[in-house]
Amino acid sequence: MVTTALRPSYSDGTSDIPLLGETIGANLAATVARLPEHEALVDCASGRRWTYAGLWDWSETVARGLLAAGVKKGDRVGIWSPNCPEWVALQYGTALIGAILVNINPAYRTSELDYVLRQAGVRTLVSATQHKSSDYRAMVEEVRPGIEGLIDVIYIGDETWDALEAAAAAVDASAVEEIGATLAFDDPINIQYTSGTTGFPKGATLSHHNILNNAYFVTELLGYTEADRVCLPVPFYHCFGMVMGNLGSTAHGSTIVIPAPLFDAAATLQAVADERCTSLYGVPTMFIAELALDDFATYDLRSLRTGIMAGSPCPVEVMKRVVSEMNMHGVAIAYGMTETSPVSTETRPDDDLERRTSTVGRAMPHVEIKIVDPQTGLVVPRGTPGELCTRGYSVMLGYWNEPEKTAEAIDAARWMHTGDLAVMREDGYVNIVGRIKDMVIRGGENIYPREIEEFLYGHPDIEDVAVIGVPDDRYGEELMAWVRLRPGAAPLDADGLRTWCQGRIAHQKIPRYVRVVEAFPMTVTGKIRKVEMRDVSIEELGLHGAAGIETA
Repeated sequence: MVTTALRPSYSDGTSDIPLLGETIGANLAATVARLPEHEALVDCASGRRWTYAGLWDWSETVARGLLAAGVKKGDRVGIWSPNCPEWVALQYGTALIGAILVNINPAYRTSELDYVLRQAGVRTLVSATQHKSSDYRAMVEEVRPGIEGLIDVIYIGDETWDALEAAAAAVDASAVEEIGATLAFDDPINIQYTSGTTGFPKGATLSHHNILNNAYFVTELLGYTEADRVCLPVPFYHCFGMVMGNLGSTAHGSTIVIPAPLFDAAATLQAVADERCTSLYGVPTMFIAELALDDFATYDLRSLRTGIMAGSPCPVEVMKRVVSEMNMHGVAIAYGMTETSPVSTETRPDDDLERRTSTVGRAMPHVEIKIVDPQTGLVVPRGTPGELCTRGYSVMLGYWNEPEKTAEAIDAARWMHTGDLAVMREDGYVNIVGRIKDMVIRGGENIYPREIEEFLYGHPDIEDVAVIGVPDDRYGEELMAWVRLRPGAAPLDADGLRTWCQGRIAHQKIPRYVRVVEAFPMTVTGKIRKVEMRDVSIEELGLHGAAGIETA
């Protein structure tokens, strides 16, 4: 007897638009030839502006300066700085000569800086001097003597940067063109260190082909043209800023707008208003902060039409407010990870409001996705939770000098295993329900914190929420909610929250513990550090005994 199986959780992004078979330098050159006098880059903090011709000249000067300093194709050039125009010039300058740009998190301190410089074998480091309380120069000089391969350190804004540009005069422009002719689009061009919650960060190694195509298709789906002006409060050291932002803009001739070196809600909205930005990027916490400004209503956001919310799970209610109150009717949710350049799924501008606010979209053009049982590796039926895997041009070359860890993440069929729990709906759209490591197992039942968080966003006094699992003697794990309250909200405790939840959600999904906070522990990219939250909660609640119980 033949039975009809349920439709599998597999989808691929078909497209009539072919992949770009060119390097980042060639792509930028084409935009410059088409739009030489169009504005390419605006820095609100300093008031500086560049046309596409000007950005090309500056990037090519940086490239020649690096060549004069002895940098060769394949050498690693580190960048350790908050957002600034020099970051952009270095991004394109290294791409023109095939040097591999190593992005270093501006929040790193000496031990992490030392690790990345050694692990990547950085030859030349370009660094900020200082920003706010961070003395980058002092930290670089502390670690520099012990790193044998580090030859040059260049500080943005001082005489060493000036010397880099001046040295370009000794190298003919034809040298950059000659090197460009030797570059392949599959060459590695960027190393980005993932902010793993355990162990040392891993260096995801990305090619021209990886990040240029991802940038192009992410922004192609947003309908970018040279008429778009893109406000980027997200960090350049991460794919969100460098790929979806900078590369996505230049691939379409759009204008990059830098509102501030680091995220500032008021500076971001002021930049949108002053520069008449049409697109705004951010992780959910950034949009929450912008919406929460006391004078939010005074900013003129009528120029906005689109943007991207990504980087961590996007609360449905926040997304609805962004659409209705920020004029971002074409805003998209994107899902991905550094190792996949980064985006694997994205909502579409013509999706209805339900799809655009409650899913992370469907497979990107030229990308395959599937959802598998983490134990068996078999594709699960649609509607069933499992691990999201992705395959295609976007999957990284591997982790830099770590073949074993690469093999753990990318299987023999070139599927990248994300570690994220997801559900594919019948229409092919995807919901992220949590991380495999974040999943709470209470009394043998799997509970997904994302589901509880979405529910709690409906509480009238809760502005932001994060749910974690904490140890429990009886059930193995119990739920705990960390919440940020709206201004003027009444006090909230566990009893009050449980009372509100009763009858609205299954009893096992009601948090046992509640902690009201002013802010969550965050990474610099705006991701909530749930591991740190769990450690703090165990300490405060005195759950060391339950945490120490051994399990099979």
